Amino acid sequence: MRRTWVLVAAFAAVVLVGSAAIAQQSTMPQDAKVYIIWPSDGQVIKGAFWVRMGLSGAGVAPAGVQKANTGHHHLIVDAELPPLDQPIPNDHNHLHFGLGQTEARLDLPPGRHTLQLLLGDENHIPHQPPLYSKRITITVVQ
Repeated sequence: MRRTWVLVAAFAAVVLVGSAAIAQQSTMPQDAKVYIIWPSDGQVIKGAFWVRMGLSGAGVAPAGVQKANTGHHHLIVDAELPPLDQPIPNDHNHLHFGLGQTEARLDLPPGRHTLQLLLGDENHIPHQPPLYSKRITITVVQ
């Protein structure tokens, strides 16, 4: 019976320590900012275009690289910000630039679209405090 209790206590300790490690978010300087360099809010764009992503007060590092005050860009297209304490989804509305890219070519269908940047740490989790840009609206025409 004592042996079972020791095993249960050891398992609980591993689970609690592991959960705390997963829940801890990377920090960023208070003055760090992420922003969309191009296109600008309200811009009308013909066809495919390049999005240029900016970051000040911190650095860009690829996913999987743990280095203080760094992260990589995620572009939120036509969606709200995801939960800021969980990994950023990876789908057609949440584009990951885990190689450290600071520009990307987009080919969106004609119409109005919203774009917003969200910086993620080496595990694609937003920092604390989270760094996200102003959401901009663009119009794509043929």
